[in-house]
Amino acid sequence: QVQLVESGGGLVQAGGSLRLFCVASESISRFASMGWYRQAPGKQRESVAVISSGGSRNYAASVKGRFTISRDNAKNTVYLQMSSLKPEDTAVYYCNAHSEGFIRNVDYWGQGTQVTVSS
Repeated sequence: QVQLVESGGGLVQAGGSLRLFCVASESISRFASMGWYRQAPGKQRESVAVISSGGSRNYAASVKGRFTISRDNAKNTVYLQMSSLKPEDTAVYYCNAHSEGFIRNVDYWGQGTQVTVSS
C-alpha cells in the first residue's frame, strides 16, 4: 500500500504563498490521478486540485488562478503551489492517490498538513 507524506504547511499572512509537497513511497505514475484536498473545521473534505497521469489539471473554482498543482514522476512527488492566500484557505490539506481498477477504485490518503492563513 502506498504511503503519502505531506509537508510544507504552516502559518502565513493573507496574500502570502506556500508550497506543499507530497512524497509517495512508490511510483506515482501508476495512479490515474494525484490530488490535493482540504478540510476546514466543521466542513466536509473538498477537492482543491487534481492532476491526471496524462498531466491534465482540474481546480476548484475557489482556487483557480491562485493555486498550481504539478508532479514529478521521477521523484514520486506532487506539489501544490499556493499564492495569494486567503483566510478561507485555512484547512488541513491532504494528498490523494487515486487508483482505478478493473473491479473497483481505491483512494489513498496522507496524514495531512495544516495550512493557516491569518488576516
